[in-house]
Amino acid sequence: MPVTVVTGIYFSTIYRKITVINTYIPIGAMPKTNGQCTFTVWAPECTSVHVVLEASPELPWPMEKGELGYWTVTIDEVRPGMQYWYKLDNELQRPDPASRWQPQGVHGPSEVTDTSFNWTDDEWQGMELAEMILYELHTGTFTAAGNFQGIISKLDHLQTLGITAIELMPIAQFPGHHNWGYDGVFPFAIHNEYGTAADLKQLVNAAHQRGIAVILDVVYNHAGPEGNYLPNFGPYFTDKYKLFWGGAVNFDGAWCDGVRNYFIQNALMWLGEFHIDGLRLDAVHAIFDSSALHIMEELTTQVRLLEQRVQSRKLLIAEFDLNNPRYISPVAPCG
Repeated sequence: MPVTVVTGIYFSTIYRKITVINTYIPIGAMPKTNGQCTFTVWAPECTSVHVVLEASPELPWPMEKGELGYWTVTIDEVRPGMQYWYKLDNELQRPDPASRWQPQGVHGPSEVTDTSFNWTDDEWQGMELAEMILYELHTGTFTAAGNFQGIISKLDHLQTLGITAIELMPIAQFPGHHNWGYDGVFPFAIHNEYGTAADLKQLVNAAHQRGIAVILDVVYNHAGPEGNYLPNFGPYFTDKYKLFWGGAVNFDGAWCDGVRNYFIQNALMWLGEFHIDGLRLDAVHAIFDSSALHIMEELTTQVRLLEQRVQSRKLLIAEFDLNNPRYISPVAPCG
């Protein structure tokens, strides 16, 4: 169900801010216990969108367009493990921008995933930054296994070293087998070489049992070049700003509400569903936003609300290259 929150209208000027009731819309494939699955995708400029199930590609399911450019349909007898595409304007067939699993890589179909997990970290309440002795690691190279299970096998060793928090370098699906992770193109999907969503949850659960927090490195300033199908769905990027590594994310132009929803949903997924303790935000100086409500402020507000709901500390750590105190200052004095 959509979550109603207080947020801001995005004006082109920074001199006015008006709070309104807005709705964050869940996106992606959301299976239900009764065998149904609801598909929701943001494609504001498309004239038609269909769900194409790999099991029956000859019978595409038409989606209904709602407010703000979101298309949705609920289909019976769709269960975790089934693969699907979106067909845009009866022409382009593309993976889901909010795909949770890309078993065949960035160019293959998306797969419906089961989000349930038997957590045993109920007593875990998070950790303050001052308590963290951080160990940054790359899932693919930290162990010979090159996956989340390999990291789990080394948690006792890290605990003996005195490590109190691990920081996973970006794990979003990227092309190929090996990568630093900063060219990911599916922010909601775990790289298929590292393990499943259940494997990541098992890692977080096991870390918390040992008193170790988990920080995740995320990239919200750009997307990689190969497998980046976001522009086929909507204006995720803008030419208004220039980056060294590709198009800047559209956080303040036309249709930016859908883009902002996309990345905020992603952050809340990691911090909420996956019990991640904090996000290390890559290169926030390359996140351009002249809106009345800056995307970093909006994200911070939503994370603080999540903290209250789950009663667990959640951290946001920004990589920032401009030595500007605004990003670590409270909102009241213009932070």
